[in-house]
Amino acid sequence: MFSIEHEFDATVVTLVDEGKAPLTEDVVVSTFEDCITVEQFDPRTDTTQRITLSISQMQDLIAAVSLPEGVYSRSEETSD
Repeated sequence: MFSIEHEFDATVVTLVDEGKAPLTEDVVVSTFEDCITVEQFDPRTDTTQRITLSISQMQDLIAAVSLPEGVYSRSEETSD
């Protein structure tokens, strides 16, 4: 299950683990104008872990999800 919320400065997607046990904590993905953050609570350390990706890194990750093993470079699209 997931939810999508549009806030003032971000779009927030929350991913809920509904699979078989052991379940993991919710993952919160926040999209801002210049970056994307991925957060998940870590009960072992009682802290929230955060990863910040640039927009370019996220675009690479999206492209990589459906590609076979290898090394790739996204070509930049140009507009006139």
